[in-house]
Amino acid sequence: MHCVTLTKGVPDFREGQVSFDEDGHLERGDTPTVMNPNDEPALEAALQTKVRHGGTASVMSMGPPGYGDVLREAMASVYADDLYLLSDREMAAADTWATAMTVATGLERLDPDLVFAGFKTADGETGHTGPQTAWCLDWPVITHAVALDVDADEGVVRAKRLVEGDVDEIETVAAPLPALVVADPEFEPTYRRAEHRLTHKDLREETRERAADHEDHMTVWDHEDLNLDPDYIGLDGSPTIVEGVDPIPRAPAEREATIVDPGDPDELGEVVEELAQYAGGE
Repeated sequence: MHCVTLTKGVPDFREGQVSFDEDGHLERGDTPTVMNPNDEPALEAALQTKVRHGGTASVMSMGPPGYGDVLREAMASVYADDLYLLSDREMAAADTWATAMTVATGLERLDPDLVFAGFKTADGETGHTGPQTAWCLDWPVITHAVALDVDADEGVVRAKRLVEGDVDEIETVAAPLPALVVADPEFEPTYRRAEHRLTHKDLREETRERAADHEDHMTVWDHEDLNLDPDYIGLDGSPTIVEGVDPIPRAPAEREATIVDPGDPDELGEVVEELAQYAGGE
C-alpha cells in the first residue's frame, strides 16, 4: 500500500505574523510560512492507513524551496518515508487548476494506491485542488471523509462521509483503488487493536530520526523533470483572474485589560484575590 498526502505551505495568519503592503496585498516574504492546518486530518488519515495496512507513506507539495520545512513538519506528522517537492519558477503563481495539473503529473510518477488531501487551504479557501487533481488523474474522489478503511484484497477504500458538511447526516461509500480522499476536519483516526497501537509507537520513534535529516529523504522535481509545458502551468496556465485583494480588518477589542506590575506585591495580591473566586478559594 502506497499512500501520498498532499500538503501546502500557507502564511501564518496568527495575529502579528501577517504582513501587508500599503495596497493591502499580502507580503509573503515578510510573513512566516507554516503547514496548512487543514491538511492535518489528511495526514492523520494517511497515518492510520499506514499503521493498519503497512506500506509506504509519502508527502508531496508544490512550492518554493523553503517548503522543505513544511514537508519536514508533515513528515513528522504522518511518519512519512519520503518527501516530494515540485518546485521551480515556471510553477509559480499557479491557481488551483494549474496546481492540480502539476501535482497530478507528479503523482503519476509515484503510482500510489491512495492520495489524501485537506478540504481547503487557509489562504485560498476554495477546496478545489484535491478534487481537481482527482479529475486530472481520472480517479474516484471521496470528500468530507470522517472515517475510512481499506480492503487491499478487494482493492477498495470504504469511507464514512458527511453529507454536505452536515455532522448529523453521514453516508457510507466505497471506491475502487486508486482513489483520492479529502479528509474532513471531523476525521478521527482509530487504533483499537493493540498491534496497531504498538506499530504507531514504533513508527513515531523511527520518524523522529528521519525528520531530523528530512532533506536526505526529499526529492525535488522541476517542470522539466515532469515534462510539463510552461504554457500550461504556473501563472501562464492559470485561467483564474483575481480582481482585487482586501485585508481582513482586525476585530474591535471587546475586553478591558488591567496592567499589573509583577514587582508590586499589592497589585499581585489583587490578581490572586480576583482569581480565587474562580478556583473555589476564599
